[in-house]
Amino acid sequence: MSLYLKDPQARIDHEIDWSAYLAGQHVIASAWHVGPGEAGGIAVEADAFEERRTSVRLSGGVVGRLYCVTNRVTLSDGQEDERSIHVRVEER
Repeated sequence: MSLYLKDPQARIDHEIDWSAYLAGQHVIASAWHVGPGEAGGIAVEADAFEERRTSVRLSGGVVGRLYCVTNRVTLSDGQEDERSIHVRVEER
């Protein structure tokens, strides 16, 4: 898992490159989840995917909190997989 720092006022895009994990398949669906869910916490503003990568735009967050942002994908052969990043919110 990767750790990123984020200012609570920033709206930042993050990307996951799935190429190394696909073994001839491609991404056909993608969903993002942020935990913990809380008032004022990090929110998913937008998300997108292509055959080999996914992206998410994150906003908000409570200063001092650590969030786990998880991307769950469905591959063209029906398999499902997920990867997570950690985002710590700090005034920057």
